[in-house]
Amino acid sequence: MPTIRIAAAVIDDGAGRILLVRKVGTDAFMQAGGKIEENEEPLTALRRELLEELGLDVDTRQVGYLGCFTADAANEPGHRVEAELFHHRTSIMPLASAEIAEVRWVPLGEAPALSFAPLTRQHVLGLAAMLE
Repeated sequence: MPTIRIAAAVIDDGAGRILLVRKVGTDAFMQAGGKIEENEEPLTALRRELLEELGLDVDTRQVGYLGCFTADAANEPGHRVEAELFHHRTSIMPLASAEIAEVRWVPLGEAPALSFAPLTRQHVLGLAAMLE
């Protein structure tokens, strides 16, 4: 199965909410982020994607590494994602741009009611619940 390398952020506000995005033409909510370009470092890709998708210019010194996780791709059937996941805390409400149709702060207790990308459902919700 082909693998897509991505960098994504588990963004929380420190008050029990996580930031989720939904891409144009899709139903599943997921973390902001995107594909890592050839010869690009994951943290560099994350910074670029957050700026493009949300207008969020993050200081990479304030981003923590959570690990590498794999799951079926949400929007590309027959593919898997290998995600370099990072954590960032902010209370800023980013703006949807590029291919993002919706941005939403979601309390962790309400999150299970939404439709999620496999990576979010299988890995991110559990990780987000453990963030301090």
